[in-house]
Amino acid sequence: MIASLRIFLLPDTVAGYSAPMTHEARLTATIQRLGHQGDGIADGPLFAPRTLPGETVSGIRDGNQLTDIRIETPSEARVQAPCRHYKSCGGCQLQHAADDFVADWKVGIVQSALSAQGLTADFRPIHTSPPQSRRRATLSVRRTKKGAMAGFHGRASDVITQIPDCQLLSPELIAAIPVAEELAMVGASRKAPLSVTVTLSEVGLDVLVANGKPLDGQLRIDLARIVDFHGLARLSWEDELIGMEQLPTQPFGPAHVCPPPGAFLQATRDGEADLLAAVEEAVGRAKRIVDLFAGCGTFSLPLARNAEVHAVEGERPMLAALDLGWRQAKGLKKVTTETRDLFRNPLLPVDLNPFGEEYDAAVIDPPRAGAEAQSVQLVAAKTPSIAYVSCNPVTFARDAKILVDGGYQLNWVQVVDQFRWSSHTELAASFTYVG
Repeated sequence: MIASLRIFLLPDTVAGYSAPMTHEARLTATIQRLGHQGDGIADGPLFAPRTLPGETVSGIRDGNQLTDIRIETPSEARVQAPCRHYKSCGGCQLQHAADDFVADWKVGIVQSALSAQGLTADFRPIHTSPPQSRRRATLSVRRTKKGAMAGFHGRASDVITQIPDCQLLSPELIAAIPVAEELAMVGASRKAPLSVTVTLSEVGLDVLVANGKPLDGQLRIDLARIVDFHGLARLSWEDELIGMEQLPTQPFGPAHVCPPPGAFLQATRDGEADLLAAVEEAVGRAKRIVDLFAGCGTFSLPLARNAEVHAVEGERPMLAALDLGWRQAKGLKKVTTETRDLFRNPLLPVDLNPFGEEYDAAVIDPPRAGAEAQSVQLVAAKTPSIAYVSCNPVTFARDAKILVDGGYQLNWVQVVDQFRWSSHTELAASFTYVG
């Protein structure tokens, strides 16, 4: 008996018939403004990275994101990105925009934040750090079948983009990329990338590695060889010092400070100098200054040329570095230090007027969370002058509102763009108590 065979033809296999191909429909939108992360925003809201206000763009909607973007009508502010890595690298967000546009946008972010609190201010011209001036970077480094590759992650991606011609980092940092790759070859697993933070010091590269293999005898030997071969100033593996050829010092005024591995440092020397100039102007001729969130002494030590300074910081190792730098420097007035969590335990009026001798001025440089609790206490103490340095316009505006409502005058704001081509905005501001 022969079994019968039945063949069922699906519609798209029938002769003369082709099933319609499904394509996601492209939509067209007009970019209304830029958000705080630098993405264009159209009605919806619909977010479109690397677009500019006024541009007509098309793309495919994915939730509230626009992907596969084409610029149909470009803005006059659109320029050719200066870096060849820009399309694939996530290190910069705004290289497609003219410098004047970015400057106006960053100043506008601060103005809008103040306006939301009912405040206005005199804005000085923005200061922008030059290309290839970043003195610190955290590289992602992954082992490959043929070796290793180091660079920055693509936007919202785990893919690492190599950056040999980066226009953001200083040439000395670019030259450190092969060192980061060597470190991955001996100390990275095949499953996860290393995080290698490289900082330029006065005497060479200061390197901190995270997410590496646990230290053992052979790894220590391999790492020590890399320190010796490349003449690294310092190499730290997680929390452990591997080797130090010389103290990786940073100049803060006449002092030379060796920060702990990975300690906070302003992104560019150029930007740091501009912030310091603004702070010095804001404190004027003050003879007794309290420096809040003092770090390793970025402002404390230069200010000590003309005033006694009390530096307050939550991280004890940073204050130890500051204190040692002060003791070894010449020509500085007295600098005292105090380890204190200024979020949970801000300085009170009694602390700001010790022994009945008030501080003439306060410098405050908090993290992105701002300094709400400490601002309230500065108002209560009526500290005559305040120099406020901020990396977050929103929390700065909140704290400025506290100060102004408490009797302070906001004299001026200086925006400093040391994170060039990014959405990050920093500033310095001057306040005077007027009652």
